Amino acid sequence: MRDLARRSFLALTAAGLAAPAAFAQSRAEQAAIGQYGDKAAPFTVFERDGALYIDGEGFKAARLNALGGGRYAIAGGGELILEAGAVRLNGKVLAFHDFGAEVEAAIRKAVRADPALLRQRALAATPPTETGDKLASDLVDVTTITPGIKLDIRYAGANNFMGIPLYEKSAAYLQRPAAEALGRIHRALAAKGYGLLIHDAYRPWFVTWMFWEATPPEARIFVADPAQGSRHNRGCAVDLTLYDLKTGQPVEMPSRYDEFSTRAYADFVGGTTAQRALRGVLREAMEADGFVVLPDEWWHFDYRDYARYPIGTRTFTQLAAG
Repeated sequence: MRDLARRSFLALTAAGLAAPAAFAQSRAEQAAIGQYGDKAAPFTVFERDGALYIDGEGFKAARLNALGGGRYAIAGGGELILEAGAVRLNGKVLAFHDFGAEVEAAIRKAVRADPALLRQRALAATPPTETGDKLASDLVDVTTITPGIKLDIRYAGANNFMGIPLYEKSAAYLQRPAAEALGRIHRALAAKGYGLLIHDAYRPWFVTWMFWEATPPEARIFVADPAQGSRHNRGCAVDLTLYDLKTGQPVEMPSRYDEFSTRAYADFVGGTTAQRALRGVLREAMEADGFVVLPDEWWHFDYRDYARYPIGTRTFTQLAAG
């Protein structure tokens, strides 16, 4: 995903957070949490401490007070009614949308690429020339630094926004200082009941080229221009989330990974209290040890000095071979 751009509850006591109020709403009310209307200016229904709120269409974090029968009075004036696949806001019908899934479906439909041929062409392409002094690259396998960190490298298979494999193997490499910091963060999170799950880390430049070539022109806003390179190419950017140490399962965040919608924003108001709290647990832990979140992507963090490293071209196979 572009480097520069853009429903269950979990126990939070182990994370040292105050547990949210019980969410006692009906299934219909829980299902209403989401986005509606226009993708350019979505209307959001979200949960906060057991109550429903709305944001957008002239409202800012306004509480909904139940009147019965799916009708709600809006704090400050107005009425909202829950309908099948929509909400009616002061008489205006706004249809429910999973904007991220819709964008991904459109990209996948438009991608017409042979992964093997695309890779061959990418490896023959020439990366941009950089000037100025750069730090020496020292990429290491994150799992050798901290074995407990889990991997779910999406671009090594077809479970990604383009629907085709782009890496030759599943691996996560980072510049040594970033990898060591990630190990410290993983160990610190264990006290709160969580571990780190990585979706992407170092990305060879040729894969950025593959992204650009395979992505339809109208969707290239979501990918990095290979003429500039990406932060991932330098080995100090990581895409990750939390997993629960007791279950081994990823936690729920306000959006999916690599979701092309405002739900992906690091300060997105929507989702649930638990989801936002877990997003905060991840961000606080990462930023305490030198990483900074990308505002458009809650899962993307850059380590200090990332810009001082060169654009990397080594493949995962080459890195694994030493």
